Amino acid sequence: MFDPWIVLSNLSDPITLLLMTLSACFGIIMGAIPGLSGTLGIALLLPFTFGLEPATALLMLGSVYCGSEYGGSIPAILINTPGTAAALCTTFDGHTLAMKGQAQKALFTALISSVCGGIFGVSALLFLSVPLANVSMKFGAPEQFWLCVFALTIIASLSSGNVLKGVIGALIGLVLACVGMDPVTGHPRFTFNTMELMSGINVVPALIGLFAIPQALLLLRPAGEKGVMAPYNPAPGVFWQTLKDFFRRIWVVGVSGVIGVIVGIMPGAGGNIASFVAYNEVKRFSKKPEEFGTGVMEGVMAPEVCNNAVVGGAQIPMLTLGIPGSAPAAVMLGALMTHGLKPGFDLFAEQGDIVFTYTFGLILSNILILLLGLVLVRIFVRALQIPQHFLVVAILALSVVGSYSIGSSLMDVLSMAACGLLGYVLVRFRYGVAPMALGLILGTTMEEGFKLSLHLGSAEGNIMLFFFSRPQSLALICLTLLSLGYSIWKECRAGKAGQK
Repeated sequence: MFDPWIVLSNLSDPITLLLMTLSACFGIIMGAIPGLSGTLGIALLLPFTFGLEPATALLMLGSVYCGSEYGGSIPAILINTPGTAAALCTTFDGHTLAMKGQAQKALFTALISSVCGGIFGVSALLFLSVPLANVSMKFGAPEQFWLCVFALTIIASLSSGNVLKGVIGALIGLVLACVGMDPVTGHPRFTFNTMELMSGINVVPALIGLFAIPQALLLLRPAGEKGVMAPYNPAPGVFWQTLKDFFRRIWVVGVSGVIGVIVGIMPGAGGNIASFVAYNEVKRFSKKPEEFGTGVMEGVMAPEVCNNAVVGGAQIPMLTLGIPGSAPAAVMLGALMTHGLKPGFDLFAEQGDIVFTYTFGLILSNILILLLGLVLVRIFVRALQIPQHFLVVAILALSVVGSYSIGSSLMDVLSMAACGLLGYVLVRFRYGVAPMALGLILGTTMEEGFKLSLHLGSAEGNIMLFFFSRPQSLALICLTLLSLGYSIWKECRAGKAGQK
């Protein structure tokens, strides 16, 4: 499967450690600045990893992912404005605790909780990925097609809060995936007699455009009022006292970590759903539930452990089945495929050194985040004061430079800009860009599975039987129908509640 000495050698390389540290720092800042996100950070950094080894590139992107989840807690605690959607629950007790003059304790609680949650999620990734990868070995062409359908229905149903809008977004992504040469016949489609489009739309510039440009344009809108800035007065010895108090409440890590991993494995749910579930369950198990919301440590620990455990959980289906469990994981999936790595059993069997270097590297990333949070906390606090117009210029510049650097092609820049404007229109009309991104990423795989199944079914004499008779296919079809049925039921229930 893998050579532990190669993994150790990869993780002990000074250049790799430096790049991971810088990436983690970048991720923390992306999470700490309200309006930005880890998804944006991964998309912006992705083009700059192409000259690196796949393991190093994935470690950089994974460090951004982990760092951003912790970084979102900083503005949640200090200005009552979550840096990421998953940090919303952190404001309930984090900001209240900070306003009591204990901002440093609240920040250290979030830091320790984030690191413990991240390591918890990666441990689950280590133990659960290989069994699921063995299951994926039994998948053929029809299972590959139905798996893509299942992934698209879940993401489309859960990411935007509206089934129809989610499906439309996914379909737009699938249409964009059809640009280029037909994978079977070689016939050009939607190329408009342009040679640059014969190979299709480059996924990486499209992802940069979808996630970076709408965010930059939204930052140009008048900013809403921020919460009151809590006083931050650092004092010696607070970290060790916080650490002692943390381990007295270690049961919170177990409850929140399990919830984070389970919800993370469910594609489309994400850390924002998981953190609310964890907060409610920890409150339910607490001996003093009435104190939640008044500034208790458990109220900070629960969401921070949970949303960081989601990082590992969301990557379990991504690595084994090619189904990302969150929007950042969707961009990670694009990075994985861009570096020539295909999710599934073959990834673990043939590229085990890369996979386990990345997995163990995520544990190292969380340790680096702990050190960065202790040493550079004042710098991260000051990141909240960066003017928004500087951020817009920086995001647009990095988007253009990153897109052009992929293949020194103006078409990549134009693709990035076009997808960015399309993404902005979708966001303004409350359509999620994650379904569209996933449709673009999985479109080719879905089409190949469908057409190959048609040919194989025709050779066996019964196409319908080939599609619908295999046990794995039937299981995926049932999951797809259950997903759509649950989403429609939830929408109908929400509509009835709104009428009341």
